[in-house]
Amino acid sequence: MKIGFLFVGQGSQTVGMGQDVYQNYSSSKELFDSVTLDFDIKDVCFNGPKEKLDQTYYTQPSLLVTSLAIANALNEEGVHAEYVAGLSLGEYSALTYAGCISVNDAVQLVSQRGEIISNALPSNMSGMAAVLSDQLETINEVIKSVESENLGCLEIANYNSPSQTVISGESKALEHAISLLKDRKIRCIPLSVSGAFHTSLLNKASQELNQVLNHYEFKQPKCTVIFNISGDIETDIKTALTRQICSSVQWVKTIKKMRDRGVDCFIEIGPKNSLQKLVKQIIPDAKVFSVDSKETIKQMIGELYG
Repeated sequence: MKIGFLFVGQGSQTVGMGQDVYQNYSSSKELFDSVTLDFDIKDVCFNGPKEKLDQTYYTQPSLLVTSLAIANALNEEGVHAEYVAGLSLGEYSALTYAGCISVNDAVQLVSQRGEIISNALPSNMSGMAAVLSDQLETINEVIKSVESENLGCLEIANYNSPSQTVISGESKALEHAISLLKDRKIRCIPLSVSGAFHTSLLNKASQELNQVLNHYEFKQPKCTVIFNISGDIETDIKTALTRQICSSVQWVKTIKKMRDRGVDCFIEIGPKNSLQKLVKQIIPDAKVFSVDSKETIKQMIGELYG
């Protein structure tokens, strides 16, 4: 069996995350206790409040540490990944799991990344929406229509599955696109995010991030990492991460690449189970599990090896 770990991105956070593995696995507890930040990451993850956990500055390092703590718990149970990928922010968790960067360096890096993104996208000026449709051609037509009216930036941020595409851009453009799509009987769900991630609005921010990335050392991965920007293996990690925040997330290609390379069991790591649903939409017969606690890990092991 070839196992792939999938690490969740921003939006998956929930108060209480990580507490179960912290209490039940020594390696998870050790990881949480080892993290040095200017706030108590255990308190924010375990107790919130939600309003604080949802702030990008707290969300990004909290999700990274929680995800890695769950991965540690899996390793403690003898479950290891040959392939890893992460959705947006989750890519940093994947790279850390793969040994490319230390946990504390990754925590500091995503904190800086979150600050750069927050500063680049003023509140309530831009946003994102999930388009629940397989009509990609229609979605692209609507984007072109909005562009022609000079309402601002609007781009595809995520190719999440054959039936879910995320559009991202400035508020007026996004609102008009949602209206046009609804006229075409296509359902859209505005996302609770602070701005238009994965668009050209973050081109300048990506260069700021590149300067930050140059202060960190990245090692060769111990397992295979599939990257957001291409849905493939990348040899230049810093360039891939620089481009990632202003480029579309190629999640469909990522999952298909992992399958083509022989991955026959996908394990979503993190709170909620959004990635599990996406994988099933991409590969309906895929074996997919979502774990975030001792109970869900034991249940998965029972189904796999019982």
